[in-house]
Amino acid sequence: MPSVLDTPQGAAELAESLLPPLGNRWLHTQAVAQRARQASAAVPADERDLLVAAAWLHDIGYAPELRDTGFHPIDGARYLETLGAPSRLVRLVAHHSGAVYEAEQRGLSAELDVYEREDSPLLDALIYADMTTGPAGQPFDFGRRIDEILVRYEPGGEVHTAISKARPYLGAAVERTRTRLSAGS
Repeated sequence: MPSVLDTPQGAAELAESLLPPLGNRWLHTQAVAQRARQASAAVPADERDLLVAAAWLHDIGYAPELRDTGFHPIDGARYLETLGAPSRLVRLVAHHSGAVYEAEQRGLSAELDVYEREDSPLLDALIYADMTTGPAGQPFDFGRRIDEILVRYEPGGEVHTAISKARPYLGAAVERTRTRLSAGS
């Protein structure tokens, strides 16, 4: 049975119920959802709503009331599970933007591994939307976004190290999405 959470409207409403107090994180989330809509031609037609829903929910784990592990992909995925969200949506949130790299840095690989990661145009497009949107919703190219993250987080810290290691993986996902978008135009 379809869940309201795998629709863009239902996902947007849930995100809006939790993220506005986080300021820039809310601006980023809104812009990532818009970017996902723009990139939806890179995924099969029957997955476009799921892409936009995942974009709305990708950072929901930052909401203070959802904090458990302190790692937002896992905290967001766990919360969505409690709401009965579709498994694929939960897994996309858990694995967005190279979460496996940061989970390793944080010692949370086993917790993330309970969510199967897919290699698909859908995950690529979600990464594309997140990795081409700045922290306050501004449009960034991939290189600028990575540089911005590396400046924002301390060298040697978990996020800085994880993004440095994830850069080739993330860049490849962004490129694959660009190629799919070009092929469709």
